[in-house]
Amino acid sequence: MASTPVLATKLFAPARRARLVARPRVTEGLGSTLDPGHRLTLVSAPAGFGKTTLLGDWLADLAQRHPHTRAGWLSLDDGDNDLPRFLAHLVAAMQRAGLDVEPPTADLTPLVNDIVHAGARDSDKHWVLVLDDYHAIGAAEVHEAVTFLLDHLPDRLHLIIATRADPPLPLARLRTRGQLTEVRAADLRFTASEARDFLNGVMGLELTAADVAALEDRTEGWIAGLQLAALSLHGIADRAEVAGFIAAFAGSNRFVIDYLADEVLARQPAPVRDFLLRTAVLDRLSGPLCDAVTAGSGGAGMLADLERGNLFVVPLDTDRSWYRYHHLFADVLQARLLAEHPLDVPRLHARASVWFEAHGQVADAVRHALAADDFGRAAFLMEEALPEVRRSRQDGLLLAWIRSLPEPVVRRSPVLSVVSGWVRLMTGDLDAVEARLDDAEAALAAGAQDADLAATWADTEDLRTAPATIAIYRASVAQARGDVAGTVRHARHALGLAGPDDHLIRGAGGGFLGLAAWTSGNVHEGLSTFGDAMRSLHAAGNLVDELDGTVSLADMWVAAGRPGRARRLFEQALETATAGGPPYPRATADLHVGLAELDRELDDLPAAEAHLESARILGERASITENQHRWYVVMAQVRAARGDHPGALLLLDQAEARYRHGFYPDLRPIAALKARVQIRRGDLTEPAGGWAQELDYLHEYEHLAHVRLLLAQHRADEALALLDRLLAAAVTARRDGSVREIRVLRALAHQARGDLPAALAAFDQSFADTPEPDSHVRLYLDEGAPMLALLHAAADRAPARRLLERVGDPRQPPGGRLSDRELQVLRLLESDRTGPEIARELFVTVNTLRTHTKRIFTKLDVTTRAAAVRQARERGLI
Repeated sequence: MASTPVLATKLFAPARRARLVARPRVTEGLGSTLDPGHRLTLVSAPAGFGKTTLLGDWLADLAQRHPHTRAGWLSLDDGDNDLPRFLAHLVAAMQRAGLDVEPPTADLTPLVNDIVHAGARDSDKHWVLVLDDYHAIGAAEVHEAVTFLLDHLPDRLHLIIATRADPPLPLARLRTRGQLTEVRAADLRFTASEARDFLNGVMGLELTAADVAALEDRTEGWIAGLQLAALSLHGIADRAEVAGFIAAFAGSNRFVIDYLADEVLARQPAPVRDFLLRTAVLDRLSGPLCDAVTAGSGGAGMLADLERGNLFVVPLDTDRSWYRYHHLFADVLQARLLAEHPLDVPRLHARASVWFEAHGQVADAVRHALAADDFGRAAFLMEEALPEVRRSRQDGLLLAWIRSLPEPVVRRSPVLSVVSGWVRLMTGDLDAVEARLDDAEAALAAGAQDADLAATWADTEDLRTAPATIAIYRASVAQARGDVAGTVRHARHALGLAGPDDHLIRGAGGGFLGLAAWTSGNVHEGLSTFGDAMRSLHAAGNLVDELDGTVSLADMWVAAGRPGRARRLFEQALETATAGGPPYPRATADLHVGLAELDRELDDLPAAEAHLESARILGERASITENQHRWYVVMAQVRAARGDHPGALLLLDQAEARYRHGFYPDLRPIAALKARVQIRRGDLTEPAGGWAQELDYLHEYEHLAHVRLLLAQHRADEALALLDRLLAAAVTARRDGSVREIRVLRALAHQARGDLPAALAAFDQSFADTPEPDSHVRLYLDEGAPMLALLHAAADRAPARRLLERVGDPRQPPGGRLSDRELQVLRLLESDRTGPEIARELFVTVNTLRTHTKRIFTKLDVTTRAAAVRQARERGLI
């Protein structure tokens, strides 16, 4: 799987300027960054307050004063709102600082462990990591990742964040614990002496103390304002003119910026001013890129001159190959460009797009094509880049691209229409999916008649396989709607269109045939067909989809009564998913959730919770979109097993909000899951929509919920009638998982009718001919008091005894379970018989009877026969 590319220019701290104002009062405050237990230094102030320059200067001093402290730097931008990209650059910054850490992962736990291990190897070292321009981050998942890192930072790694606004991180908690250092605008403002050093020393002016004080007062120490003022004052020799400029210098920051930008730009030679305006469309600048955009030459030299002239150019690497404009200055340049040369803006963006495409930077090429309103070119670039974007799982980028294009442009492209359908499928909007697929077919038909239209499409594998892909997505829509016949029809059509080497299409088509068989209740055909599909996905080298399919294949094995086989599949898939190291493929979280569900069924609730926590840390990005509700379902079942029914229902509400129709059959509707929890807590209200009428596998889970309600309402005869019909269908289809659950409920129904022999026979049958007899625990224990009574009635059977031992039944005595012989003695102790009479009835000696009695007393923690009988009655043993 391709890794997320890393831009090296984002990893360089700003180079130390030759002329710089010393600011010991501020840099000394940064010294606490290295204190033990310190977590975060926050440098938060509006633009133009010198945050980046201050930190670059401090790091340069740090390298001299603390040679054992290494620093990493990461300049953030809007693109870092994509979590994989953010993590890739985060780890690259750490590696540049000398931390031996693995590549990025959605799970930061291994990353933290790597840092700890690196610290153990280099016990004398400290590391500082700076995240600059953090205000560019708006994605909640990135904030969550940084919060996790802050919560688990090793003592020798220290984080610094520079931002224009306070980020949504646990600042209050860190502040309360003394783990936060804050540098604010008030700290960063130039004092009068610093303003003097800057204006006269750095900028080379000869201002009087009164002039400096006036400018410092009017700018309130705002560094960008002072810099702009200094640039405007360059070249003014007349003393009276200087005084007049300073006297007139007033207004809000925005006004000052506009005014001084006019002054700065107006005083630049025409070639410099033209270069500044025409390169303002670029987020980052290099000599060759600037030459391409301006259609000129000498861009590298011009950038070097701008840096030497302090003209708001920030170097991005030590080689001075890449730069950027100061953000405020860039804003002003862009506004001026739009005002003065509006017709040139699209042309400049188009040139940038061509340059970035030629240099393999497709995301930038697309962005500039969109800015140029050249949507046709943007669509073509997207089509070409689609395989790599899909391979590297940059789903967020793909979504942003599709949403940035006008609808008519998308509809003219069969490939992008299919992608747009996928976007709708991820949101569960099935009608919109079909509309997009109709658009794709219409575009293909139009292209067959119009060569000029077809020439606008990128000649890619996605275009060649578009007809088969459309059929696959139609199968998915039919599957989501429960239309088994439609699923089969479209899947077979896709297979008919696929070539022998189209393994991905063949895998998807075969997969839907397997899902259709499963949905119809033929789980063994589903296993066979879906297994073949998985082999096609493997042949295609599509690890991500192969892991996705493992979840469904394991579910089928559970339906077939083989949860042990399902566990082996999950464990093998999880080992495969993590063997290559991070970033972990999508579906990794789902594999943990699947294992949690199996652990929960075995009543190993701590193990289930551990897997669910692993899945939570991995986050929703490591989960199939339509499976993201499943975490909440399994956690709800764990809560219910612990007796927390209100908590379980709240989690099921959250699951309901996240559920999306999609590729997989809805065999356990959330409404039926809720009904089961409500019945267990004593709420016997019939569901508002009633119960399913169709007696098929797709509705079996609902029918079994209905059975439980009938039993709770003391309507055992109705329950048995429904169970008999369900059992016949499950036995015929060899769905051993369903057969076992139905037989458990039949045992309870017979018990409710007072027919204990029939109940015990059904109980025995639930274990008969079962390949994994001990694979289900919660299936029995979730039935509560009625099942507990039945287990006691069947206590002479090994399965019942094992279940009683697992549940820790309160009826069992504190000293351990009574043997069958001891229970027999205990029942006789309840009678009026004497000891010798009891011994004769049992055909044992009096001494042997005394031994049994002593063991009973010890287990019941009593000392008399009467107390033993009383305890036995209270515990329901007699």
